[in-house]
Amino acid sequence: MNLGVSLRKEMLEQWRTSRLLVLVIVLGVFGMTSPLLAQFMPEILKAVPGAEAFAGLIPKPTLRDAIDQYIKNIGQFSLLLAIILSMGSVVQEKERGSAVLMLVKPLSRAAFLLAKFIALALIFGIALLVAGGLGYLYTLLLFEAPPVGAWLGLNALLWLYSLVYVAITFLASTLARSQAVAAGISFGALLVFSALGALPGLGQFLPQQLVGWGAELFYPDGAAYWPALVVSLGLIGGCLAAAWLAFSRQEL
Repeated sequence: MNLGVSLRKEMLEQWRTSRLLVLVIVLGVFGMTSPLLAQFMPEILKAVPGAEAFAGLIPKPTLRDAIDQYIKNIGQFSLLLAIILSMGSVVQEKERGSAVLMLVKPLSRAAFLLAKFIALALIFGIALLVAGGLGYLYTLLLFEAPPVGAWLGLNALLWLYSLVYVAITFLASTLARSQAVAAGISFGALLVFSALGALPGLGQFLPQQLVGWGAELFYPDGAAYWPALVVSLGLIGGCLAAAWLAFSRQEL
């Protein structure tokens, strides 16, 4: 069994377990509702008892509000789903004993891990294509058309941002003995990055700055955060290499 066959098996499993469907639906819904929420927030506040006075304080929603709402929702939920959908990727196979059956066939451990990671990367890419398409359509209908190049760049950066936590959770799933421990390690990494981001001058090197870069794409003189891109790619590569080293030494 080669990498291509193993990847097809992983993608089929993502479909059969409804992970791909759930991911597409969740991110698609938030992509669609983000511009709706930005447009109708004053009306929503008017309908809330006691909050009518605040509705008049909100300025008329703009294209920028729709974009910011999209970034906030997709950034948060893609990160959360990256941890949830990746935490059992390897440890669950070891718990069920299916990893042994796969590796009995002519499939290397590196190919076994790589197929799983590529499958996760693909389903997040598909989901973000759907979310981005719906978000763009509803933003166009309710406001105006965002710049296509900036919109594509934003979603590419959001995809890479989610892959950082897919890779971290993937490594944790390789090292841990349970899904709960893998998830705990990943949330711990998230807290560490959040704390480090509060330190002056350090935020530009951290993965969360990819989201900030995505927001800057819509400004003519927006800043680019190449150090965050380099660090993010390094984290993904480092996590995959560490997962392979650890998995190659494990007795299944």
